[in-house]
Amino acid sequence: MELRLGELDLPATLDLPAGPPRGGLVVLHGSHADRRSYFLYEHLARLLPPAGIAVLRYDRRPRLNGNDVPLTAQADDAAAALDVLRAHVIDVPVGLWGFSQGAWAATLTATRHPVDFLVLVGCSGVSPAAQMRYGTAEQLRRHGYGEADLAELDRLRGVAEGFLRGEVPRAAAQAELDVAVRQPWFPLVHLPRELPDAPGGWVDMDFDPEPVIAKVSCPVLLCYGETDGWTPIEQSLVVWRRAAHDAELTVARLAGCDHAPTLGGRDDLTGVSPDYERILLDWLGRRAVR
Repeated sequence: MELRLGELDLPATLDLPAGPPRGGLVVLHGSHADRRSYFLYEHLARLLPPAGIAVLRYDRRPRLNGNDVPLTAQADDAAAALDVLRAHVIDVPVGLWGFSQGAWAATLTATRHPVDFLVLVGCSGVSPAAQMRYGTAEQLRRHGYGEADLAELDRLRGVAEGFLRGEVPRAAAQAELDVAVRQPWFPLVHLPRELPDAPGGWVDMDFDPEPVIAKVSCPVLLCYGETDGWTPIEQSLVVWRRAAHDAELTVARLAGCDHAPTLGGRDDLTGVSPDYERILLDWLGRRAVR
């Protein structure tokens, strides 16, 4: 079923079970997977309706001036999606599924618009800035770079973050980037070659998930690939276990998976981990109406 939702009239697809729904799920996006056709979202739309769970997926609102979509705006759109989903499934449990950046947005949404459950894949318990420092350093390690390069990366990201916070002049930060672009590892660090004219473009850089997590009261499934190269898993779990006093936490470690729940780093439907499918179906099945 094709729909439109939210103040921006975002295109959406609702996949319903053949029979009466037992539950419903709204899908939230990874930062670079903003279309409802992304294979992980399509996978949910194929896997869950036969188990009685409706899936609503939609295109994320566009970026403005190259800046990422603020988490508060993502939460507003997710709330609108929840309203649409509930209108179709009525009085069954409804929750949110979020991947990577979408896990932050899903958690924020749940504190503003209570849901019956959260499924978070590759969820970071630290700020976006801290997560990117961890992830880019891990990419350099995996490509064989040593401590001197890692120290230079850390300094470079610190300067770039300082500019975005308004603490470092643009000219000084750009000069550092102009030197760094000559490094063979620069393509791995996810920084622009040219800084914006003014700071402040990354509004969620220092978003702290912990106070938000502390407000979560519904059951939560946290799924992590065992070799996740972008999420500091242990640090994130410390935060979740410390903050989520009122939430029932289930942690799943997925063998053979990295940041996405796929085997061998694949990015298609055939690569989705059977363990992820099994865990997801079992966990959701115990929270849906029988």
